[in-house]
Amino acid sequence: MKTNLTLALDLRRKKSDNTYPIILRLSHLRKTTSISLGYSIEKEYWDSRKRNVRNSYKGVTSVSKLKNILLKEKTRASDIINDLFDKKELEFLSIKQVKDKIVRTSKYESFFEFGFGLAEDLKKAQRYGTARNYIGVLGTFKTYNNNKDLKFNELNYDFLLKYESQYLSKGNSINGLASNLRTIKAIYNKAIRAGLVKKEAYPFTNYKIRTIPTKKRAIDLESIKKILVLSLDNSSALFHYRNYFLASFMMYGISFKDMAFLKLENIIHGRISFQRSKTGKLYDIKISDQLEKILSMYSANKEKNEFIFPIVKRDKLELQHKDIDWERHRYNKGLKKIATLCNIEDNLTSYVSRHSFATQAMLQNVPLIAISAMLGHSKLNTTQIYLKSLPNYILDAYNERIITF
Repeated sequence: MKTNLTLALDLRRKKSDNTYPIILRLSHLRKTTSISLGYSIEKEYWDSRKRNVRNSYKGVTSVSKLKNILLKEKTRASDIINDLFDKKELEFLSIKQVKDKIVRTSKYESFFEFGFGLAEDLKKAQRYGTARNYIGVLGTFKTYNNNKDLKFNELNYDFLLKYESQYLSKGNSINGLASNLRTIKAIYNKAIRAGLVKKEAYPFTNYKIRTIPTKKRAIDLESIKKILVLSLDNSSALFHYRNYFLASFMMYGISFKDMAFLKLENIIHGRISFQRSKTGKLYDIKISDQLEKILSMYSANKEKNEFIFPIVKRDKLELQHKDIDWERHRYNKGLKKIATLCNIEDNLTSYVSRHSFATQAMLQNVPLIAISAMLGHSKLNTTQIYLKSLPNYILDAYNERIITF
């Protein structure tokens, strides 16, 4: 193995108090670097032959304890290197990558610290929605843990069972629990991939995340027509919310966020082109006459680089995501009022337009593979989740045909 570690005194970095940092000197593939251990001593108290602190050192209450700490850190780092060697990964890593694995494993013994660190990385990558989800779920986990730190080894099967029991005892739903735990699972998987925790410690091997079927989200074409012809004052918020819902339905069930980010420049030669933020899939949709009426209403007197719909108000991207979240909240409340005005008993939300589009496509005998492409799914079984149940009135009609003699 062409990698080794030694305890050393870094004589290149003398401090103002005449002490030198104690380091781990890492050598890998003929290159060397240092890893600070957070301690420093005077040169005369370092035993260069034994590579440790001399017993005569008076800067700590217990020299033996300090020596044990240093040896423990060296052993921990050596275990990481040996593990990389056993997995045949070591020779393909740069010295910086090896150092990062040693340093990060030490830094992120805390599940919370690692998770919140991921959230910050997501913000830098401008994935603000996922970042907020991570922060929110980690916050609930931290509250459950009485705001105490949570080590990776503490996040085990028993911990998940107790969290489940406490979460459900407060009247929360199984699906809400599943949503939280899927986020925790994603964070844990990233920690495994980063080499911060071993696969054997994975708590989700035995703990299975449960869900229960949710009520169908699609509404029938008759209900959509009611929304279309509903008389609303164009100065009211409900007027806009109705238009958002219909526009989403007419654009393959486009998500509210993607619709909010549409600009006039996305309209080219009677088509609207955009990229779905969730999957990166490119869309190029022909603008129907009905959609043209809605888009024209919002596009008047706007420049090419302006947003079509009056949802995003601010310039900074992170604030724009907040604008969308706030407006989505108001939009969903408005849709409930629209449902009442249209005598629609189904729960109307921003997701209903997408599910309704998929269901109507199925009822029009559009091939499943085409529906999947229109929804931007990479797998057909994802599309089938949207289409998992036919509306009752369709089943009733089939039943009538079967039992009529």
